[in-house]
Amino acid sequence: MEENLQQTLFDFLEGDRSAAEAEEDRALQLATLEEKCRGCRLCRLRSGCTQVVFADGSPNARLMLVGEGPGAEEDRLGLPFVGAAGKLLDRILEAAGLKRSELYIANVVKCRPPGNRLPAADEVAHCLPYLKEQIRLVNPQLIVCLGALATRTLIGGSASVTRMRGRWYEIGGRRYMPTFHPAALLRDSSKKRPAWEDFKEIARCYKEICGGG
Repeated sequence: MEENLQQTLFDFLEGDRSAAEAEEDRALQLATLEEKCRGCRLCRLRSGCTQVVFADGSPNARLMLVGEGPGAEEDRLGLPFVGAAGKLLDRILEAAGLKRSELYIANVVKCRPPGNRLPAADEVAHCLPYLKEQIRLVNPQLIVCLGALATRTLIGGSASVTRMRGRWYEIGGRRYMPTFHPAALLRDSSKKRPAWEDFKEIARCYKEICGGG
């Protein structure tokens, strides 16, 4: 009996240590990927921006948010979603009961397009491997596509946010939901109500997979 208890305790501690080692390895791989991304010169965007905006949040996140690209404030501070749209996103997350620190936030492209224009197809193609590797390493169960570019990039070329928003789409063992980009809500207040309905469903699903729903 005592030997069985000792073995159970040993297995428990070993499992804890294995999980910690896996988390440490993931964080190291993400840091290496970020360093590689910061040195990237594959497209024209790097020469026109202040810095690379890689990501923000937890490398162990179960929920990932993906936008299109950094704006002026993001380019200045080096973090995604910290400008006016980011402040609105923070308010939405708080109202939905989601902690930003527990999520992982990134963009399709990591360098600010001039004048905040939409990234060109070749710019997306050059940066997409970084995003795909972020998804692989973080391994979130849920991914929210903020806006048309993220939706087309991650779900499909003909995907429409207006037509597809609010529903989960399973791809490669993960669930993806398109919704409006916070910047679109600032331009058109009629989109705020449907976006809020989307985030209520996102929060419900997130709490369910975390064991709280």
